[in-house]
Amino acid sequence: MARGEDLQISTAKRAYRKAKEEGNRQEEARWANLIGDILKNRGEYVEALKWFRIDYDVSNKYLPEKQLLPTCQSLGEVYLRLEHYKDALIYQKKHLELAKDANDLVEQQRASTQLGRTYHEMFLKSDDDHYSIQNAKKYFKSAMKLARTLKENPPNNKSSFLKEYIDAHNNIGMLEVDLDNLGEALKFLTKGLEICDEEEVTEDDDGRSRLHHNLGNVYMELRRWDKAREHIEKDIMICKRIGHRQGEAKGYINLGELHYRVQKYDEAILCYQKAFDLAKSLEDEDALAAQIDQNIKTVEEAINVMNELKKEEQNLKKLQRNMITAKGTPQERKFLLLQNSSLDRLIEKSAMIFAWLKHREFAKRKKRIASELCDKEKLSDAFLVVGESYQKLRDFSKAIKWYTKSWEGYKAIKNLEGQALAKINIGDVLDCNGDWRGALEAFKEGYRIAAEAKLPSIQLSALENMHYSHMIRFDNVEEARRLQIEIDKLKQSKVEELEAKHIATDCCSETDTEGDDHFSDDMPNTYTEASCRSSSKRSVPLAARGESNDDLPLISLIRSRKRSPKSKTAHTVNKNVSLELDETFPKGLSKPTSSQQTTVGRKRVRLVLSDDEGDMPDDARRLHKCSVDAAASDEFTRKSSSASSDNKLQDISPVASRSPSRSCNIVNIEESTCSYKSPGTVSNGKIIRSLNDAEVVIGSSYADSTLKSGINASENLLHGHNSPHLKLHATDNDVDGCIAFKIDDSIINVSVTSFGDKISIGSLKVELACLYYLQLPVEKSSKGLLPIIQKMECGGRPLESFENFDSLTNHLRKVPVDVLINGWVQKHLMKLYIDSCKELHETPSMKLLRKLYVSETEDEVNVSECGLLDISVIPLLNALHTHTGVAMLDLSHNSLGDITPFLFHLPNRNGTMEKLQQFFSSSSQKYGDLTLDLHCNRFGPTALFQICECPVLFTRLEVLNISGNRLTDACGSYLSTIIEKCRALYSLNVEKCSITSRTVQKVADALDNNSVLSQLFIGHNNPVSGNAISYLLGKLAILKRFSELSLNGLKLSKTVVDGLCHLAKTSCLSRLMLEGTGIGTDGALGLTRSLFSSTEEPLKLDLSFCGVTSTYISELNTNAMFISGILELNLQGNPIMQEGGSALASLLMNPHCCLKVLNLNKCQLGMAGILQIVHALAENESMEELNLAYNADMDKQVGMEYGKLTNGTSESLQLKNHTVSDGELDTNCDKLEVADSEDDETRETSASGVNDCCASSCQRNEALECKLIQELSVAIGMAKQLQSLDLSDNGLSAQASEALYNAWSSGSRAGSSWRHIEDRIVHFSMEGNKCCRLKPCCRKD
Repeated sequence: MARGEDLQISTAKRAYRKAKEEGNRQEEARWANLIGDILKNRGEYVEALKWFRIDYDVSNKYLPEKQLLPTCQSLGEVYLRLEHYKDALIYQKKHLELAKDANDLVEQQRASTQLGRTYHEMFLKSDDDHYSIQNAKKYFKSAMKLARTLKENPPNNKSSFLKEYIDAHNNIGMLEVDLDNLGEALKFLTKGLEICDEEEVTEDDDGRSRLHHNLGNVYMELRRWDKAREHIEKDIMICKRIGHRQGEAKGYINLGELHYRVQKYDEAILCYQKAFDLAKSLEDEDALAAQIDQNIKTVEEAINVMNELKKEEQNLKKLQRNMITAKGTPQERKFLLLQNSSLDRLIEKSAMIFAWLKHREFAKRKKRIASELCDKEKLSDAFLVVGESYQKLRDFSKAIKWYTKSWEGYKAIKNLEGQALAKINIGDVLDCNGDWRGALEAFKEGYRIAAEAKLPSIQLSALENMHYSHMIRFDNVEEARRLQIEIDKLKQSKVEELEAKHIATDCCSETDTEGDDHFSDDMPNTYTEASCRSSSKRSVPLAARGESNDDLPLISLIRSRKRSPKSKTAHTVNKNVSLELDETFPKGLSKPTSSQQTTVGRKRVRLVLSDDEGDMPDDARRLHKCSVDAAASDEFTRKSSSASSDNKLQDISPVASRSPSRSCNIVNIEESTCSYKSPGTVSNGKIIRSLNDAEVVIGSSYADSTLKSGINASENLLHGHNSPHLKLHATDNDVDGCIAFKIDDSIINVSVTSFGDKISIGSLKVELACLYYLQLPVEKSSKGLLPIIQKMECGGRPLESFENFDSLTNHLRKVPVDVLINGWVQKHLMKLYIDSCKELHETPSMKLLRKLYVSETEDEVNVSECGLLDISVIPLLNALHTHTGVAMLDLSHNSLGDITPFLFHLPNRNGTMEKLQQFFSSSSQKYGDLTLDLHCNRFGPTALFQICECPVLFTRLEVLNISGNRLTDACGSYLSTIIEKCRALYSLNVEKCSITSRTVQKVADALDNNSVLSQLFIGHNNPVSGNAISYLLGKLAILKRFSELSLNGLKLSKTVVDGLCHLAKTSCLSRLMLEGTGIGTDGALGLTRSLFSSTEEPLKLDLSFCGVTSTYISELNTNAMFISGILELNLQGNPIMQEGGSALASLLMNPHCCLKVLNLNKCQLGMAGILQIVHALAENESMEELNLAYNADMDKQVGMEYGKLTNGTSESLQLKNHTVSDGELDTNCDKLEVADSEDDETRETSASGVNDCCASSCQRNEALECKLIQELSVAIGMAKQLQSLDLSDNGLSAQASEALYNAWSSGSRAGSSWRHIEDRIVHFSMEGNKCCRLKPCCRKD
């Protein structure tokens, strides 16, 4: 924040207070307005609103009505920026009324402009708000007319009203862009620039910047990249020169969008990062920052798609080479079909990343392949794809040509579905080209054909396009209303069909899977029909006529249920997409099954001015932008769950639409238009919808009658309580591959494919208990009693693990598993939560239910990592209101705070925090310690305001963790208030909160002798000066109970290190975290000496990434107090090297060593160092956790380092006479399964003494590795106290890792062993101390 602005605000506040003391109401209101204006320009909208309200109250009570004009304008503008549209409209309309009453044309013009902007924003955020778009047009035109009048006849000589006239052109141009009238938009925006030039407006005028910004958008839509870049760069330069950071950020977003559209991803990320940094520097632009962050992630995913596209291109080239040799042979047709499938995948991927030139290239090659196949339907499909390419390249005449060819092709083979789709696409092109009447006629013809063929999904698309035309193009309100009624009826009929039947997809034509012979392995056993049903007539495929089909695989004659019968949409048919796409698609992307959904929603929604969504497929739009109102969905932060593997249906959205509803994904008709729930599947208008993790159909009125007899569950069950994803419903075909679990009289079906290798029986028991309770009728569930599942049996045989599921799979499909209940447990809060969901018509979150079920006490509510949003958490908060009270509430790792407060009609507050405050205030529990954990959410600074306003928390709040939220320096006063008033506050964590020196100083100011603060975490904030840290350390030194401090990530100068040493001498520190502070070896030694000069308490010390060398370890060995005083030591990322490993081994063998946790990841120890340290544990009685990841590369070091170790280490082992029997520890080299040699040469014993078992099957280096692993196995087996060991990223092979685990599990440790071996991860642990179970920020001591 600039010093000049601080001085300006201070001066204004002094003047305000003086005016208030003197009773000068006019000056009091004026200064309040001025302060609000300064804060508004700095982006502090919430604080600005407070001062504008003061201005309004004073003006309304004491001043003439005319004085309300400026304050109404200011309030309207701030409410608009905060997206509180209803409040904005109230003050803007009052502003206009007052201006008309006063006959003030200037204020009328301003009010009309603001009203137009508000209605325009409402239109962008709505689905079909015809009222808003009409009003936006009306007020913008009125503003332009008034501006022209004022420009020609200015009321005074002080202003020419030229700026307002220019802005009026910009506003109308912007509106035309959003209505896809690019020609009109270009005309108005260019005219605005011409006026600037004619009137000699300065080059750095903010009006010019807005014109350049929107012209950049228009030229980008027109694919005139050079012109677009020229205007965008001018916009950025103007904003930079005038200090308009918000405008500069949006300019960089536009530039990033431009680079993204031309596949220059590195440049796009650089631009987005610059925009992100600018947005973060603004106080109340959280939504803008979040959007930019999402754009960065999107570009990263696009890079993955581009890489996949390049790989698929190589696959296509390989197929083309094979085609040369297959020419004229029976294999020719097979390779043609394989090329066709490959091209489908390439077309899909190129559409996702908007590589339309590539798209056209692949589409034309697809056309040639279809011609060689002599398949008229495939040829018509190809014409449709080529048409899409030209449409996206804005060559509308060629697009019409190819779409017409496609229509004629479909007509020749009497394919009504294809005809309807082609007509809709023709209408789309005509609309883009300005022929609105012709477009409407094409949409009507498409609707007529779809109705004749009884294709409701395509009917729906045609109706939505017709609705768009009447509403937006022709302003025909009555007809638009009539069409909307028809649309609603059609959607309702489809929803009723879905509820009545859980139908599987129809089978489809034989030609769609020809050539995809690699599908045969995945073909479901239950599907054996070779015929199919179709709503439209179609040509008989060659295979059906017996031509050239001798070499076709048998499977190609059967339509897989993984295919849609006709997965066309309004631009492209993509029927032969390999299932490899399903398996390899990036997790972060929603996989479109066709590239043709490019016309969904002609009205683009822009959170930021640079958004470009008119040119995107519906799924690809999800790839590139996340709409604002999607944030209101509980699914927004979750990955889409895929269909179960035995029914991996291709996602279909059959037709694109021009409806203003931008999210008209026909798959999810029953959901709101902004919902991003798991894609269902459409087949000839029938819908299959997969429930994802958060979707649960609960009992009584939630469930339909089919739940009375049983429920079905599927999807993957992974280990742990936060992983299983069970689905309550399965189709009839799904049930054939399910295992039935019988609990009392209820049956729960779980898909066989849900069982993997790493599933916990405990996880399944929890899941079954929750699902059982959900389907209970009201009279049984009212008590809140959930079953405690003791065991599961099948035919009298207990199922204690998943290892014996494979052998019983076939039997389990026929006989239900008996689930034996060993009592009941009351979960009052769980019942209240489900009841609250029922009242609010919300779907309970299965993750949250699992958390509540496994909770040992209901006084501690832990719902971390449940994917909660401000909307989806409401049922839980309501449940807490009637709950007896809580001692701990953990809401960490969710997405709370990401929805704007206006949803709750709270202009200054966050909805979740507001409800939490109400809960604590109304609770009968007025005393007792409280832990509030809110870390890693999306709260802003005002989230702390509710804590400051809650007197109950002043006496109860003991632990507050709000790290990982973007609090910024705006939270400074709130934090200081919390420290001063919450006298029981024991721990405060504000790491990674974007605070700076200013807030750190405020925190220090709030500390006094009476504070009981014991733990303070302020790391990973930037910038924090050395003076601020030194001042804070001085204040901490006077506290009587202070014991834990985190300065992670803060660069510490020598002065600060000296201050730390002083604090260490005066306080009884038990934990000090200095990760990445760069204090070096000397600083670490000086600090360690200070720490042990005044304390005998065991110390937890984090010196990771501090530049500490082996000298530090050697020095520790010389002092018995150091050895016995350190409980946990983190040296990760320091160059300890092998010599440091020797010193560490010596330290660990010291009988006074009390280390329990030692982190040596990334310490460059080498395999020699690792061996020395693990061997040393044989004589260590305290070590429980050891981390040795990223220290060696087995392939590089095995030959070099093993020779150094063999003599010393092996001899030492022999001297110590540690003998391990075969029954105690199995380290036989045969277990490693190293690669066999290709000949049967006579076994030779190597010179190094390698056993015959290794020498017979390994080369020398492999034998050395075998010996090395054998010694490491022996050492691991003798480390009896160790509970957790991390050996990841040391180049260990899978076989070597398994051999080491055998040693781990064969040791004499108490409890059952656990492992996590995956890719480069090698973790060993005990059941009660599982690795990877917690994020680092969630570890509790």
